[in-house]
Order: sequence, then structure tokens, then C-alpha cells
Amino acid sequence: MDSVNATDLWQAQSADLAGLQARARLRTLAPRAGVDFASNDYLGLAQAPRLRAAVADALARGVAVGSGGSRLLRGNDPEHEALEAEAAAFFGCESTLWFSAGYAGNVALIATLPQREDLVIYDELIHASVHEGLRLTRARTAMAAHNDADAFATLAAQWRAQGHTGRLWLCVESLYSMDGDRAPLDDLAAVAQRHGAILVIDEAHATGVFGPDGRGLATHLDGREDVIVLRTCGKALGCEGALVCGPRVVRDFLVNRGRPFIFSTAPSPLMASAVREALRICADEPERRAALSALIDHAARRLGPLGASVSGSQVMPLILGDDARTMAVAARLQVAGFDVRGIRPPTVPAGTSRLRISLTLNAAPADVDALAATLEEIL
Repeated sequence: MDSVNATDLWQAQSADLAGLQARARLRTLAPRAGVDFASNDYLGLAQAPRLRAAVADALARGVAVGSGGSRLLRGNDPEHEALEAEAAAFFGCESTLWFSAGYAGNVALIATLPQREDLVIYDELIHASVHEGLRLTRARTAMAAHNDADAFATLAAQWRAQGHTGRLWLCVESLYSMDGDRAPLDDLAAVAQRHGAILVIDEAHATGVFGPDGRGLATHLDGREDVIVLRTCGKALGCEGALVCGPRVVRDFLVNRGRPFIFSTAPSPLMASAVREALRICADEPERRAALSALIDHAARRLGPLGASVSGSQVMPLILGDDARTMAVAARLQVAGFDVRGIRPPTVPAGTSRLRISLTLNAAPADVDALAATLEEIL
């Protein structure tokens, strides 16, 4: 080891980082600063008094901070079980299974459930966590054009016409995190039913924001045997983790075969207490969703004329195209007191670098007005 030059030891990694910097794609960590137009804390629950009180109450009841192990060892806490039972009732599904994060949940779903003779068809803009699952799956995979139910149907029909008899899996997001647009869920559900497929829906950015009591855009599909829904707890719910919602057999199979579940330390029981309260807040405080809806409408009027995409959701991308320009505009906005982040490839397709303007209850209509005025000056 003494004979190895330190420069040579990390040559490949250093060259990669240098290349990213040359293309204005080098990522760095930055502290929170300015008005929140960047987070996914859509309902402003992350610091809500009710969540704080629920955590304090849980501590007073003796709920553990750490789980102490995987859930198949001694880490299965009563708070985990209570959360999963309450979440199943809240979302109207047969069962749920709680993961430490949406990323882990998606990886477990896609890497574990599809079998060797199956085909997974996924939307071309599906989240990176699904792509990670696709790298691990034994099934075959195919990519469908974005939000095109006919493309899913065509790929399914072609595969069946080739004589394949395995299960089809259709993977989509209900609301896409970088564009703010919605999947045609009813059309996709019809494709799934027609071809005997399982529809897997990531509701990360719709949970808490849309649907009755914030149950999401896929709530009318809950309870179907051919639908699995992943709902994250770290965005509008203001906590951490993710719930896989679906038939009981899905839970049982993941507990027995899902390596990301089996070999991971269970999430904090204390956080499970917080998620339980977040679900109650969603049901008890519809005014939060109403206020966010009003803010979305206001932002559409103020930011739409400046080029921001108006999708009717809380995600409003302003596509600038060039990587360096995007990051320069984001930096100027941050200096002006607005926490707006630039998003570059590979997170988004090449040539579509953008400002991802995220609307949350941590910002007021006056903040949107001020952001619009600053953007007018910069652009």
C-alpha cells in the first residue's frame, strides 16, 4: 500500500468528479437557507406542533428511539404494527408494510416480486429507485413512453404475442416529481386488467396532497388485487419511511423474500408514532390541502407567464435547458433569499435542466409574488 500513489488510488473517481464539474453537473451539499421553494414538505407538517406533541407523547409512553434490529429479529415494535394496521384502514387496502424510505420500498418491490418469466414495463421517467430495482430483478424489462397507456398496452400485447405466459408488471408514478404531471391511472388500470398485469403505483408526491383525506390520486384503486401502491411518509406527511399498500400476499412475500426488508434494521418506532399522527392530521385538517390548492392556483397565475409549467400540482418546473445557466439562475435566486434548486441530468433528460419550484405551506402567496418579481429581473 505504501507504494501506491494517493493520486493513483482514487484516479477514476477524481476524474469522474472533474468531468462532472466541467459539465456544470457536480453536486454539493448546501444548508437550508431562504424561503422554501425546494422541499417536499408540501403541507408544512415537518415542524407541525401536532407532530412534535405526538413524538413527545410517544417518548413519555416509553416508545423506543431505535428498533434494535431487523423486524424478523427483535426490531418488530408495537408501533410498527399499529402504524401498518391504521394505514391499511386509512388507505382502504388489505395490508401495508412499512419501509425506512420510499427508495428502499421501490427497490424491494421491483427486485423481489416479479419472477424470472415475467416482464416489467416501466414509464420512461420513473424514479431512480425503480431503476435500481430493475437492475436487481430477474424479470425482463421494457420501457414505455411517458404517460402513454397505449404504449404500455402495445408492449404488453407484443410480449404476449411472442408466447410469453409470465406475469406483466406496469410501473408508474401517479404524480411525477420533476414535471408535476399525472399518470393516466384509469387507463393504465384498464390495461392491467386486460392483460392480467399488476399495476405498481408510486404515490410519493400525491400522498397527503390529493384525494379524500389526502389518500392520493390512486385511492379509488386501493383494495384491488392487481394494484400495489407505495406511499412515502417523508414528503407531505412530514416524517420518514414508506408504506407498501396492497394485498396481504404482497406483504407476506416481501417479509419472506424481500432482502431490503429482511436484512435492514427496522425504522425508528418513534417515527412510526409520528407517521400515525400525520395520517390523523391529514384526515382532521383538510384546510391544509385547501391552502396548498389555493397557493398552486396563485403560483400558476404568477409563474406561468414566466415559463413555469402549469400542471395543477405543487411541482412547477421552469425548464431552462442549459446546465450551467440553470445553476447560475438558481444561485442568484438563493442569494436573493429563495431556496430554489437547479435540477440537471441524469435526474432529468439531457437538455431539460430546470428550476424545480416546489410549492409548500412553508411559503405564502406574498413569497410567490416576490419570487416571480425576482425571476422577471433575472430571466
